[in-house]
Amino acid sequence: MAVVRADLALCQGYANCVIGADDVFDIDDQGIVVLLATEVDEADRGRVEAAVRSCPASALRLGDK
Repeated sequence: MAVVRADLALCQGYANCVIGADDVFDIDDQGIVVLLATEVDEADRGRVEAAVRSCPASALRLGDK
């Protein structure tokens, strides 16, 4: 199982991650990413990995548990 991490200080609120995986990421009222899930099943890893890579601010990481 993979683990998602966010560096809130780097987040710029572009919301690319939300477009790619709205079941894992959201944006709060201040424009900062919110993790709706921190653990990602292997079946969803590719989709979530693409959403993580889409972050222009490099505020997201996906790694092994």
